[in-house]
Amino acid sequence: MKTTTRVLLSTPLLLLGLSTLVACSGSSAPPAVDSTTGAEIEQQDTDVFTLEIGDCLNDATAAHEVSELPLVDCAEEHDSEVYYEFDLPDDDTFPAATIDDDAAAGCEEQFESFVGIPYEESTLTYGTYQPTAQSWTGAHDRAVSCVIADPAGKVKGTLKGAAR
Repeated sequence: MKTTTRVLLSTPLLLLGLSTLVACSGSSAPPAVDSTTGAEIEQQDTDVFTLEIGDCLNDATAAHEVSELPLVDCAEEHDSEVYYEFDLPDDDTFPAATIDDDAAAGCEEQFESFVGIPYEESTLTYGTYQPTAQSWTGAHDRAVSCVIADPAGKVKGTLKGAAR
């Protein structure tokens, strides 16, 4: 298990509340339940450093730094989906003054190509998982993962091409 974490940039994505999770077998996240059927949704913790485009997540609870997140099948209800990833410019010094803006700008730039309409016209929102000062220096972490969500609640399936 990596001991470093990433941070969630919560603006403009205000609906995601995330916590640092402890590694163990199975999922350390509370069980997820389908709001329509009441059936439990299978989820498995995934390392935040291994997120991939197309991964769907059930976000955990209340902190900003995370090392693991509950990964679910996109066909099941979920909170967010990874829609883009990119690396910030490689610099020895952690860019504390600009990292939030740089991460948000990179994600917003790719929003329209994923959703089908510009962010300003969409009812959807996004957030980022981005390096912390610790992961920047200790793990040479430069990756930003962009996640998309519907502020109205959980979704089933992908939001790719949703045009809303």
